Amino acid sequence: MAAWAQRVERSPLQEMLFAAAKPEVISFAMGLPAPELFPIEGLMKACAHVLASDSRSLQYGPPFQPLKRQIVELMAKRKVACCEDQVFITTGAQQGMNLLLRLLLEPGCQVLTEQMIYTGFQQVLEPYQPLALSVPTDPKTGMDVASVASLLASGAHPACIYAISSGHNPIAVSLTREKRLQLVELAREYRIPIIEDDPYGFLNYEDAALPPLRAYDEQWVFYVGSFSKILTPGLRVGWLIVPESLISKLSVVKEASDIDTNTFTQRLVSRFLEQEDIGRHLSMLRDEYRARRDTMAQALREHFPAAAKWETPDHGVFFWVELPPEVKTLDLLANALRNHQVAFIPGQAFSVEASTKATHCMRLNFSHSNPATIRDGIAQLGKLVREAMLLHGAEVEG
Repeated sequence: MAAWAQRVERSPLQEMLFAAAKPEVISFAMGLPAPELFPIEGLMKACAHVLASDSRSLQYGPPFQPLKRQIVELMAKRKVACCEDQVFITTGAQQGMNLLLRLLLEPGCQVLTEQMIYTGFQQVLEPYQPLALSVPTDPKTGMDVASVASLLASGAHPACIYAISSGHNPIAVSLTREKRLQLVELAREYRIPIIEDDPYGFLNYEDAALPPLRAYDEQWVFYVGSFSKILTPGLRVGWLIVPESLISKLSVVKEASDIDTNTFTQRLVSRFLEQEDIGRHLSMLRDEYRARRDTMAQALREHFPAAAKWETPDHGVFFWVELPPEVKTLDLLANALRNHQVAFIPGQAFSVEASTKATHCMRLNFSHSNPATIRDGIAQLGKLVREAMLLHGAEVEG
């Protein structure tokens, strides 16, 4: 095996996917949408129509042009102006990031990220063994763009900047408008592409959602979108919005990966968007997930000690909770799973720096569990956190 393959291990999220799949486990671990909210009836109608009317849906085929047109319309709801020739359909957002990095990276190059990022992006980086340039994340305002500016001014020239502008995974924060504009201006000035990972952009819980970075620049922001969180993850349909000049290169790289995106699911999603009111569906998801978010926020206030810190997210499906330093969440997880059948992801799983950061933090998902289950699970976790604090001689208040 290649040297990188010998080192690589299954991610904590993959490990947790198996552990949390047991029916008796209350799982706050994965970023799973609620299966009871999947639009099953609409997908069944769309499926029957596609199978009855389009024999090409089961054959190899090029990207489905009507779906590209619908993605352009969908992006307009996020205040992004683009055209069909800038849309590239992928097998989920994960493949989209993979394809972009295959185009952009050379072994040993520089990549600029935050100190805590989505583990799937870290896995895509692994074969290239890049030099990671990382900056902090403010839990209220997002990426430390001033540190990005300082790194670039000092001579760093990364192959790309990775950013989650809305509903950050794992820290659950959204970039302020000022920081969005500053980051895009830096990318433009230093001619460095931004890979904008935006799986949660349509899941906003406040009245005024900021547009993604791609709304401010069409040359230096490469947008990654997905239907996984707004329809179902099992369809595995995502998209990129990139400059037209990259489309042909992406097509070559994708052909080497999986020939083409599933022709049937492309047509299925397209028919669903044609026959159903996507705006009403998204509004339903926002209402349901907002209620679960608020339930988790209230449960955290009731059951976690006063020393615990978190922000209520305005996008996405996660809370990021910082506990006192003496509480090691990796140990807490082992106890929670073994004795209480409750799962979460320890913060250090997301660190790009040798798992030394965020050992006292946890990421909690609120989209997958119903409100009653959320209240039960958080109460159990709160009890364990208090016990861990007392064990280390810490004072427990609240």
